[in-house]
Amino acid sequence: MNRRGKEGISLEYLVRRAKRGDPQAFIELIEAGKQSMYKAARSYFSNEEDIADAIQDTIETAYRSIASLKNDKYFHTWLIRILINKCIDMIRKNRRESPVEFFPEQGEMCAELANCEFEELMRFLDEKYRTVLLLYYGEGFKVTEIAQILDMEENTVKSRLSRGREKFRQIWTAQNAATE
Repeated sequence: MNRRGKEGISLEYLVRRAKRGDPQAFIELIEAGKQSMYKAARSYFSNEEDIADAIQDTIETAYRSIASLKNDKYFHTWLIRILINKCIDMIRKNRRESPVEFFPEQGEMCAELANCEFEELMRFLDEKYRTVLLLYYGEGFKVTEIAQILDMEENTVKSRLSRGREKFRQIWTAQNAATE
C-alpha cells in the first residue's frame, strides 16, 4: 500500500480523520488496502466465502478499534496483523477449511501437486513459513516490519524466511519432477 490514497491524500491524514470518526476516510483506507488483505487471506483459504468472512471481520474490528492505533503510519501493518489473527482464529474453529499441517512424502506430493499454481504450492507450507513468505514477497514488508506485525524477533523472521524458501524449493522441485 503506497503512502498516498485516492487523489494524493496521505494515508496518515486519512488515518487521523478515521480516528476522529470520519467513515469516508476509513472507507478510503480500506479501499487502499483491500488487495493486500485479499492476498493475505487467500494464503490461508481457497474458499472465497472464508476469504470474505476474514476480510469482513477484519474491517469490523479495525473500524471499532482504530482509535487504539498508536502510530498512524503503521495502519497497514496493523490491519494485516488483525487479518492474520482473524484467519488463524477461523482455522482454529475449523469453520470450513484448515491448511495442510503435514509435509507429505515425496510420492504423495508429486501426485497431489501436478498442475498446481503458486498459491496452491504455498498451502503445503506450514503456516509460520507461509505467513512470513507472503508478507515478505507478496506484500513487500521488510524483515523489521514483519517482526513487528508477528510480534517476534527479527532473527526469527530471518530464520523462517530461509527455512520457508528451502521448503518451498523442495515442494516446487518435487512438483516439477512429477510433471516431467
